[in-house]
Amino acid sequence: MNAQEIYTTARAAGLAAAAAAQVTPMIVQQCRGLFDPTIVRQHVVNDGVCGFASIVIKNIKFANALKKMGLGRKNYGGGYALSVQDFNQSLTRKEAYAHAFAKVLNDHGITAYTDSRMD
Repeated sequence: MNAQEIYTTARAAGLAAAAAAQVTPMIVQQCRGLFDPTIVRQHVVNDGVCGFASIVIKNIKFANALKKMGLGRKNYGGGYALSVQDFNQSLTRKEAYAHAFAKVLNDHGITAYTDSRMD
């Protein structure tokens, strides 16, 4: 497989994993005050907690192919990174996508791992 085909396969796996992810909704509440826990407002965020995820690639050849496709960026800690831009702010879906994407890359001999953080 060439780089474009591997990328397409990894993206499809990521999209499927994100769609299948079981997201726990986040509930945001506002209380009346510090010493009065009476809830005055509540908002449910169905996408769960907010966050960021990316796939970090440690394979120069594949990274160069991604650059030619106009994808990714140089990673701060070394390597090359593809940020997960889909799924609004859902950390759960972004992580599911990134893990599935990285697995496909690793299955094709391309060293990759995920990086994520809650916002």
